[in-house]
Amino acid sequence: MMIDPLVLMFALGVAARLARSDLRFPEPVYEALSVYLLLAIGLKGGVVLSHQPLADVALPAVFAVFAGFALPFVLFPVLRNAVGLGRADAASVAAHYGSVSVVTFAIATAYLQQRGIPAEPFMPVLLALMEAPGIIAGVMLARSRAATGAPVFREVAVNKGIVLLAGGILIGYIVGTEGYASLKPVFSDLFRGLLALYLLELGLVVGGRFPDLRRAGMPLVVFALVTPLVTGAAGVGLGSWLLGLSAGGATLLGVLLASASYIAAPAAMRMAVPEANPALGISSALAVTFPFNVFINVPLLAWLGGMS
Repeated sequence: MMIDPLVLMFALGVAARLARSDLRFPEPVYEALSVYLLLAIGLKGGVVLSHQPLADVALPAVFAVFAGFALPFVLFPVLRNAVGLGRADAASVAAHYGSVSVVTFAIATAYLQQRGIPAEPFMPVLLALMEAPGIIAGVMLARSRAATGAPVFREVAVNKGIVLLAGGILIGYIVGTEGYASLKPVFSDLFRGLLALYLLELGLVVGGRFPDLRRAGMPLVVFALVTPLVTGAAGVGLGSWLLGLSAGGATLLGVLLASASYIAAPAAMRMAVPEANPALGISSALAVTFPFNVFINVPLLAWLGGMS
């Protein structure tokens, strides 16, 4: 079976950092790639959404928001009791896993497209909807009173990841296929190539996060491996049986529930819960869950999606 070159680019980045190579991406390049990926996913989702009846999207959208908000409340006691984290740290890590990873979603989308497995075109809309609820839930868990987080909720709403995804969806919805045609050479044809560069950079970051995980201990590593298995399988099953999604759509819903944020959540939680250790959430999400999803869980969830 041919290995996806996107996975190999990520592996190259990890290997380069572990080998102490001087390979580095300039920060402006990393930021530009992040903006591109978020906007490209949003635009494509908005264009396709412009052809979809609202009734087809309503139930999956409500489910996505509810699932993103509820998941941190389910994971919080596990992090407190089984992993042994304090309240602030448990809430922060739970927020990372309640939110979603745009890059993991992009990799899963590319994986399905490469194998000719179609999915509902509104799935990027669910991606945009699921980023904020988990962060809000994490803030509520970290505070005795939710009202203390009101300024944080506003910060989450204008977070660049959410603005780009939601803005891209809105623009794509307004311009439709005809308007998107002039942007397609940049935001569609170049997507996989630029995603490969972004994954190379993420590999470099992941390779540098392994010491944080060693300090956190094995229970957090086990949590970061088991959680995406359970939540991903639940997402595939619920997507197929409850929402009636296709095999591809159920797979992507499982990927969304299995993924963990390492862009929006770390920034928001660092500001909202400064007493939490930021290394715990980002290292478990980026150094364990992300590569596990890329190499193992995405193919596994696609197989489960085909079986459901």
